[in-house]
Amino acid sequence: MLIGLIRHGLTDWNAAGRIQGRSDIPLNEEGRRQAHRLAKRLKGEPYRWDFAISSGLLRARETAQIIASALDIPLLEADERLAERGFGQVEGMTQAEREERFGTDWNSLDIGQEKLEALEERALAFMDDIETKHPDRNVLVISHGGLLAQLYLALYEGRYTERIGNLALTVLEKEGELWEPLLYNCTKHLLEEPSGDRRTL
Repeated sequence: MLIGLIRHGLTDWNAAGRIQGRSDIPLNEEGRRQAHRLAKRLKGEPYRWDFAISSGLLRARETAQIIASALDIPLLEADERLAERGFGQVEGMTQAEREERFGTDWNSLDIGQEKLEALEERALAFMDDIETKHPDRNVLVISHGGLLAQLYLALYEGRYTERIGNLALTVLEKEGELWEPLLYNCTKHLLEEPSGDRRTL
């Protein structure tokens, strides 16, 4: 079984450095172009995907619709366990605005954000559930940077710590009890020219 994990495409809030969380911000035109570029890449690679699933937030759902349509695969009903971490009072704020209002340690304050333990729990529950229901399928999952970063931290205990870019692709293969990464956080499809990146399938 393969799971392809994808962060949604760019939004205006991403471009402005604003935390989105559960705020339902749509893709911008660049985000849609990014989704089409990834779809083109996936069509040209050897692995075939059976279906896609996303969070219910617009930016993830639209990314998933573009990819699923291009690959001619079903898009399943949204799964709310894939939604981004809720960030409470800081949603919509830039880093400067957050720090001005709450200080540099804003993320350690109780200002309405979802606990990381709860975020990790629902991400891992989704992974267990999708494996149980579809053990012989290859699944594309379109979600969010905060959730994916916490999932990778849970699976790999700090082995991967880099920022998850828009339309970054990670591919995991189930080997026994472990999810082995075949590809991690790859965005070569967004580059104008080939980068020589060897992290390919």
